Amino acid sequence: MWETFKIDVTVVDICHENCHVAITIDIPCFSVFTRKTKINHAKTEMISSTCSPILSFTQPKAVMMIQAVRNPKALEKTTSLKMHSSPLKSMKTSILHFFSNFIDPPLNPSVDPTHVFEGNLAPVDEMEPTDCEVIEGELPLCLNGVYIRNGPNPQLQPCRALNLFEGDGMLHSLRLSNGKATYCNRYVKTYKYLVEKEVGFPIFPNMLSGLYGLLDVARLSIFIKRLVTGNLDILEGIGVANTSVAVVSGKLLALCESDLPYIVNVTQNGDIETLGRWEVDKNLHSNMTAHPKVDSETKETFAYSWSFKTPHLTFFRIDEKGVKQNEVPIFSVHRPSIIHDFAITKRFAIFHETQLSFSLSKVLTGRGSPLVYEPDKTTRIGTIPRYANSDSKMKWFEVPRFNASHIVNAWENGEDEIIVVASNILSLENFLDSMKLDVVLEKVKINTQTGNVCRNLLSTRKLDLGSINTSYMGKKTRYAYLGVIEETPKMSGLVKIDLETGDEVGRRFYRDDCFGGEPLFVRRNVGDDEDDGFVMTFVHNERTDESMFLLMDPKSPDFATIAAVKLPRRVPYGFHSLFFTNSKIPI
Repeated sequence: MWETFKIDVTVVDICHENCHVAITIDIPCFSVFTRKTKINHAKTEMISSTCSPILSFTQPKAVMMIQAVRNPKALEKTTSLKMHSSPLKSMKTSILHFFSNFIDPPLNPSVDPTHVFEGNLAPVDEMEPTDCEVIEGELPLCLNGVYIRNGPNPQLQPCRALNLFEGDGMLHSLRLSNGKATYCNRYVKTYKYLVEKEVGFPIFPNMLSGLYGLLDVARLSIFIKRLVTGNLDILEGIGVANTSVAVVSGKLLALCESDLPYIVNVTQNGDIETLGRWEVDKNLHSNMTAHPKVDSETKETFAYSWSFKTPHLTFFRIDEKGVKQNEVPIFSVHRPSIIHDFAITKRFAIFHETQLSFSLSKVLTGRGSPLVYEPDKTTRIGTIPRYANSDSKMKWFEVPRFNASHIVNAWENGEDEIIVVASNILSLENFLDSMKLDVVLEKVKINTQTGNVCRNLLSTRKLDLGSINTSYMGKKTRYAYLGVIEETPKMSGLVKIDLETGDEVGRRFYRDDCFGGEPLFVRRNVGDDEDDGFVMTFVHNERTDESMFLLMDPKSPDFATIAAVKLPRRVPYGFHSLFFTNSKIPI
C-alpha cells in the first residue's frame, strides 16, 4: 500500500473558448510512494466541458496528461498507464477522486441546470402577440388592462451551476380588452442578455448559484479579465431582471435585487418592449430591491439596496417624478444578510434580518453558493421612520427564528404597536438544496415602546407568494390571498385568509397534475369593499402540457371561475405578477 500522497498545484495558463476551459497546472511536488513505483514530477493539462469530467491518465515519458472524457467507457481506451497491482489501483482511484472534486466537482441537483430547468421550468422561446380563446365563462368588459408576470428563462445552456433564481428574466403578458385576450412573451433585454446573445455563450458568472471547483474560479477570472480590458462595462449592469414587475413613478419596471430595474412597455397590440435600464442611481454598486413599496396616497416609492461591503443596507425613497431622495445607510446591519422583502406603514419602514448571510470569500474560493446559514443567529425586525435622515432612530426587536420570505403587509395599531404579517420559513438550512420549503403564515405584534413581541400562527399550511388589495398597502388589512406551495414556485392551490381571525374563508385546489403561480388580487373599483375584485394567475397542466389564464371570484368560498383563457403555448412557472390598467401606463 502507498504511504504518502502529496500534490502541490500552481496554475500556469488558462485558455477559454465558449463554455470550454483548458487549464495547464504545474505540480512541482508530486510524490507518490508505493512498494514498486515512484513518480516525482508531472506537468498536467486538464480540459473541462459542460459535463462533469471523468479523468483519465496517459504518461508519455515524463509528462502525465489528465484529460476530460465524455463517455465513461472511454476511460479504458484512453488509459495507457497500466495498473497491475492493487496499490497502483488505489493510487489511481485516489488521484481521480482528488482531481474530480478539486477541479470540476459534480453539481448538487439544486444548481444543476439540467435538473432545475426541466418540465414546466424548461425555457421557452419568445412569442409575438397572439389572440387567445376564452374556454370557460367570459372576461368582464370592465377589466381592461394587462396582466404581466416575471420569471426565469435561461436563453443559453449554462456552463455550470445555475439555480432557479438566476435564469434570464422573461415576461409573460395577457392584454385584456373588451372581453378579448392577447398573449405575448419576451425576454427582458438586459445588458447581460444582449452581450451573451451576441457572443452565443454565457459570460456573466452566476454568483448566487456559486462557484464549484477550480474551473468555475477560472471562468470568473476570465470574466474579470474582460472587465479590466474594457470588453465589458459593469456600470451597464449584471442583473437578469427576472423577479417581479412594478409601476414606479409612471414607469413599468422589471426588477431583480442584483441590479437596477429595467423599463418595459406593452404596446397597443400587446407586444412587450424593453426600453432600457432605469438609471435612478448610476454607480458601481447600484441595485434596488425587487419589492419596492408604493404609497397609493403620496405616490412615493420606498425601496432599498444592499451590498457586500458596509453599509450592507441602504434605505431610500423615490418621489412621484422618479427622483431618488433621502438615501439613508443602515449601519446597524453588521453582516450582509438576505433581506428579500420589506414593508411600510403610515410612519415607518420595516426590515427583517434573517439567518442567511452572504460570504463573498466562499464564492471566490470555489466553495459553492455565497449563502451561509447561521443557526445560532437571532433574527430581528427593525423599524425606521419613513423620512429619517439617518439610522439613529432605527430600532431593532429580536424575533427568534423569524425568516420572512415575503411580507404580506404591515400597519400601525395605535401609537406604539406595529403589526407585521409574513410567510416565515421555519428552516433555512437547506434553502437552495430543496425548493420544498417549510413555511407558515405568521402575525407579529411589536410594541415599539416596551419592546414586547407577540407572535400568532395564522395558518399551518405552506403559504407564500401572496397579495392584497394594494390600496391597503401599509394600512390595516382584513384579507390576504396566498398560494399553497407544492414546490417553489409551483402552487397546488390558493387560499383567502382572514388576518383578524386566521380563518380560511376561501380555498381552491387545482385539478390533479395542475399547478398555478402567485394569486394576484386586483380590485374592481376604488372605494369598493376590500375583497371586491378579481384574483388571477397562470395555471399549467403537467399531464397535457397546456397552460391557461384563470380569473376567479375572491368573494366566492371556492374561488369560482369567472373566465378561463387557453394560452397558445406552455407558460413556465415564475415569480411575481402585476395588473395595470390603460390609465396607469401608456400602452
